[in-house]
Amino acid sequence: MQFNFIVIEGNIGSGKTSLSKKIANNFNGKLILEEFADNPFLPKFYKEAERNAFPLELSFMAERFQQLSGEKSKADLFTEFRISDYSFFKSTLFAQNNLKEDELNLFKQLYHIMFSSVRKPDLLVYLHSKVERLQENIKKRGRDYEQNIKDEYLKNIEEKYFDYLKKQNDFPVLILDVSEADFIEDEKIYQQIIWEIQHFDKSEKIKKLILR
Repeated sequence: MQFNFIVIEGNIGSGKTSLSKKIANNFNGKLILEEFADNPFLPKFYKEAERNAFPLELSFMAERFQQLSGEKSKADLFTEFRISDYSFFKSTLFAQNNLKEDELNLFKQLYHIMFSSVRKPDLLVYLHSKVERLQENIKKRGRDYEQNIKDEYLKNIEEKYFDYLKKQNDFPVLILDVSEADFIEDEKIYQQIIWEIQHFDKSEKIKKLILR
């Protein structure tokens, strides 16, 4: 693997964790997973979004910072391959989508203080999928609190991701459209993803591909 630290990103239900686990297993890499299962605000948010959005986004950002700031300090000591199923910048994207203006202003102040202390990926792989496919995956994995996510919410998140990735200059980006592809069941698709990662030109800012 030519990169020491890869981040897999994407919308809710895009397959970030599944792909991260598969790559980590195949390349004997250290896997960094987002810790959200025990977040007490998440089920509350999906029931009463406006009331619980601010504590939810703060708690997520704090957890992400704790994990990824630690990885930055370890990077000087270890060079083995690492892969994560989330990025720190997603904190600000979801906050833009969920918070009121005054809450968002305070959130951004805290975010910018933390961002400089977090390890940036050597490559970010973004999994894009149509909303219909996302909803299928969400229903298939069966988390109760996710079952009423609206299409509009997923579309808004997608727009925030694309806008951020287009404007940022912190890391190169490989965007893979997996709307019609199954990288878990179809080994050819998975190997195509690996080939694209291993042969990614580090001088490119952003590259887009449709997988079928």
